[in-house]
Amino acid sequence: MIYIQQLQAFAHIQDLGRFGWRGFGIGHAGAMDNLALQAGNLLLENANNASAIELALGGMTITFDCNTPFCLTGALCEAELDGQPIFSYWRYTAKARQTLKIKRIVKGNYAYLCVAGGFIVPEVLGSCSTDLKAGFGGYQGRLLKVGDHLATGKRNTTLNEIGIEPIAFTNRIYATVSSEYEHFTAESQSQFWQQGWMLQQNSNRMGYRFAGLQKLNLKSPLEMLSYAAPAGTVQVPPDGQPIILMADAQTTGGYPKIACVIHADLGRLAQTPFGHPVYFEQVSREQAVALYQQDQMYLENIRRKVRETR
Repeated sequence: MIYIQQLQAFAHIQDLGRFGWRGFGIGHAGAMDNLALQAGNLLLENANNASAIELALGGMTITFDCNTPFCLTGALCEAELDGQPIFSYWRYTAKARQTLKIKRIVKGNYAYLCVAGGFIVPEVLGSCSTDLKAGFGGYQGRLLKVGDHLATGKRNTTLNEIGIEPIAFTNRIYATVSSEYEHFTAESQSQFWQQGWMLQQNSNRMGYRFAGLQKLNLKSPLEMLSYAAPAGTVQVPPDGQPIILMADAQTTGGYPKIACVIHADLGRLAQTPFGHPVYFEQVSREQAVALYQQDQMYLENIRRKVRETR
């Protein structure tokens, strides 16, 4: 069990998401940086999909009621366990009545507090993820708050202290062209790949909004039917400034799509600081698969290290 003593951030329970329900208008939710979530779970010998606390742009103080292995992944945090510094991407075991204080996020946007066995919350439609728009899943379908207490999957467990390689931050994001790419002018096609796009402050888990010096223009007006819109879709509304759909995006869209961020880079995009530029680089579908396989190798290396240090 953990007890939330202080909270200065948006925090909620997420796993890898809720899939197979978009036809009913239900989004997938899930972690904004699912590679970081998986890394933390594997470091703790959990299943990849175990639930964790996603913490956005702020701090939190919690107390443990029993010996509990935990780690922080994703965004890099300044944190202490009973006043002693601890580090992201390291596995620790908190003792009963010890206090973890996450002071602040120093790099990135979304940090994950993973615990041995994950957090015990009811599954809804096959997932423990919080759907903040619909108000279900996670812990009572809402953001966490001071006074909440969450049960953990493994009690009075101890694991040795080890660290893993952090996921690198980058502002160069790989994407493939999408279905309406050829409807944009040649100049706009070039601008999308060549200019920096500033991430705007009004971005959130639904969509990342960008602004560039040159807007993206269609060759001619384009009327479209609504379409299925997965995370990573790069939509271009009439103002010519792209929006990238993220974990809490709606299930359908209607704006022209110029590109799609590859699966392997969605978490890296999520960690981009607000107000900073992002540069998109075109890759083929074959290259996108190869980059996904690199992430799987990273996760396999964590599994191997954990086995070797038991």
